[in-house]
Amino acid sequence: MAKREVLHVKGSNHQNPIPTAVEIGNMVYTSAIIGSDPETGEIPESVFEEVANLFHYLREIVELAGGTTDDIAHLSVSVTDREYKKVVNVEWLEMFLNENDRPARHTSVKNLREGLRVQIEMIAVL
Repeated sequence: MAKREVLHVKGSNHQNPIPTAVEIGNMVYTSAIIGSDPETGEIPESVFEEVANLFHYLREIVELAGGTTDDIAHLSVSVTDREYKKVVNVEWLEMFLNENDRPARHTSVKNLREGLRVQIEMIAVL
């Protein structure tokens, strides 16, 4: 049976006792990742910076597990305003250039913790 390994990522800590990400066997799962600044832990004023930070964390987490962004299989994106999907798409297209080689993704509009506009959950297969 595979052991669960908690992946610790600087700047992406949860308020609750929940790890940011775990690796079990060849699978990586995240909790809800927020776009806090990797150095300060604060949410940026700009939604563009918030989303850029989210994609920074996606890359960092999958690389920490020994993979690459090519191993990301699915993203669940939550936004507080449907317009933020356009901002997510900018980073999405930069990370996943090949339209025939992108992860599955679902975006939904939700109420998020105060101050957040976007959050992401990831599943990767290494």
